[in-house]
Amino acid sequence: MDLITLDFETYYDTKISLRKLNTMEYVKHDMFKVQGVGIKINEDETYWYGADETTEALENINWSNAALLCHNTMFDGYILTHHYNLTPKYYFDTRAMSSGVWPGQSASLKDVAIRLYPFNNSMRKGEDLIKTKGVYDLPPDIEKTLGIYCIQDVDLTYQVYKDLLPSYPQSELDLINLICKMFCEPKLLIDRHRLEAYHKQEHLNAEKTIDDSGIDRKVLSSNQQFAEHIYSMGLVPPTKVSPTTGKDIPALGKNDAGFTQMANMYPQFKHVWDARLAVKSRLSETRSKRLLDSANDDDTLPVPLRYYAAHTGRFGGTEKLNLQNMPRKSEIRKCLIAPHGHFVYVADLSQIEARMLAWLAGEDALLQQFKDGVDVYKAFASIIYDKPISKTNEQERFVGKVAILGLGYGMGYKKFAMTLRAGAMGPAIDFSDAQAKEVVDAYRTTYPNIKFLWSRLENLVKMSMHKDNYGHTLGPLTVARHSLTLPNGMALKYHGLHATADGLAYKSRGKPQYTYGGRITENAIQALARIIITDSMLRLAKQKDEHIVLQVHDEIIIIATNTDPHATMERIIKDMCIAPSWCLDLPLAAEGGFDTSYSK
Repeated sequence: MDLITLDFETYYDTKISLRKLNTMEYVKHDMFKVQGVGIKINEDETYWYGADETTEALENINWSNAALLCHNTMFDGYILTHHYNLTPKYYFDTRAMSSGVWPGQSASLKDVAIRLYPFNNSMRKGEDLIKTKGVYDLPPDIEKTLGIYCIQDVDLTYQVYKDLLPSYPQSELDLINLICKMFCEPKLLIDRHRLEAYHKQEHLNAEKTIDDSGIDRKVLSSNQQFAEHIYSMGLVPPTKVSPTTGKDIPALGKNDAGFTQMANMYPQFKHVWDARLAVKSRLSETRSKRLLDSANDDDTLPVPLRYYAAHTGRFGGTEKLNLQNMPRKSEIRKCLIAPHGHFVYVADLSQIEARMLAWLAGEDALLQQFKDGVDVYKAFASIIYDKPISKTNEQERFVGKVAILGLGYGMGYKKFAMTLRAGAMGPAIDFSDAQAKEVVDAYRTTYPNIKFLWSRLENLVKMSMHKDNYGHTLGPLTVARHSLTLPNGMALKYHGLHATADGLAYKSRGKPQYTYGGRITENAIQALARIIITDSMLRLAKQKDEHIVLQVHDEIIIIATNTDPHATMERIIKDMCIAPSWCLDLPLAAEGGFDTSYSK
C-alpha cells in the first residue's frame, strides 16, 4: 500500500469549531469549508493544495491501495470519506498510537512532539492556524502561511509515525484501523422516526417532572438552595469533601452515593429527587438530540470510540457522544438498528474480570466453579448466609454477586456496605457495617490467593522502579521501567512512579495518582480482559459480510446478514470463548442474542 500522510485545514470561528460541535456536526455545517490539504505520499516531499486544488489532488490518489495516516484520523478520515466520498484501504492514527504509548498523557501533536524530541526545536507544531480564524476566503498571504503550517504538521505526523511504529504491536494497529472504520465507514443506523419521538417524549417528561415537584427551577438547580430546601423538609442533606478546597460541600449529584442513599431511604419524596435529576441531568434528551444531529444523511451513525481512553487500554466515549454508557434495554439502544436484511448481533463475555482474577491469583477452587458452570454468586452467597441459595433467594444472591464483582480489588467493608445501601450496582439493600465486615472477612478467607495477589502485584510494580528487576514476571506480566508489559506487547504504565509516605504515586493527566495493591490488581485484570475482547474483535472483523460496529464494556456488537442468524450467533459466541496462548486454561463463557436493533 502507498502511505498517504494527510492533514485537512478547515474554516473555523468562535461558533463553528470542534469546541462547540462534534466532527459530524462540524463537517455537515453549512459553513464547513476545506481551505486546503497537506499531502505526503510515502517518503516523498509534502505538498500543500489550496481549496481549489484539493479535490483533484485527492482524486489522483489510488485510495483502494492506500493507507491513510493522520494525527486524529477520525477527523481527517471522516472528511475524506464523507465529504469527498474517498475510502482508503487502511487507517493509521498517530494520536491513537501516542495514547497507547503514553496513556494518561496528552496526545496532542504539540505535546507528543515535545515528548519525543525534547532537544530538537525544529520538530515543533506551528502556531499560525490562529491567523485563519474567522477568515472564510483566505487571501494569498494567509493561505501561504497556512500551507507552511500544514506541511509542518504533515511532516511531523509522519516522523512520529516512523518513530512509534517499530515497537507498536500489529494487533493494536489493526484495532486502531478497525475503530477508524467504525467511524469513517459506519454500518450502524439510527431509526430516525423512533429517535425523534423519543427525544420529544424525554423533553416533555423532564418538564412535567419539574412542574409536578412544585419546586422552583432555580432552587432545584442550585446546590446551596436545594440543600436548604432539604433542610426545610426535615432532612439533613448529604455532604462530601471538595477535592479543590478540602471543605464539606453538598453531595447532591446523581453519582454521589450520599444522594442516592438519601433517595432510597426516603422514597416518599421521590418527586423531589426526580425533579432535581431532571433539572441537573437531561442526559437522555441531550444524547438523543446529539445522535440525531450526528447521523449521516443516509441515517448511518459514525460510531466514535476513543482508543486507549483508560490507563488499562479500555475504550472511552468521544465526539461528545458516549455510547459506552447507554443503559441496557433502554429505548435509546433500540433506536440503533441494522440495515435491511441484517441483524444486530450482541455477544457479552460473562464475568470476564472475575474469571481473569481467579486465574491470575491461582484461586483453583473458584476457577473450577467457573469451568463447571456453577453459579458463583449463589455459591458464595451460600457461604455468607450459611445455607443453600435458590432462585427464590434473589437478595442473598445479589449480595453474593456484589461481593464477587466488588471485593476482588481490596474494597473494604465500609465501602461494601455503602455500595449495597446506595444501590450502586442494583437494588438498594439495607446492610449494616457489621454485616459487611463479615462478608469481606468471608471473601478474604475463602479466596486467600486473591488477597495475596494484591501484595504480589504491588511488589511487582515497586520492582519496576529499579533496573535490576526488569524482566521479572508474574504470569503474563513482565516488569519494565515504571510499567508491567502485557502479553500483547502493550503495557500498564505508571509514568513518574515513585514511593511516598502514603504508598506509590504516579502522574496521569497532569495530576498525581496514588495506587496500591488492590488498584494495581484491578488495572492488571482489566488490561488482560481487554486483550481477550479485542483479540476476538479482530478475528470477527475478518469474517466476510460482518462488521464490528461498536464495543461496550464486555460486549461486542456486530452487523451481519439475517440469513441463518442462530448459526451466526453461535459462531460469534464460540469465537469469544477462545482463550489466548498465554492463558489457555482460562475458562471463558459468553452469551448473546440478535435483533433488528441494539435491544440487549
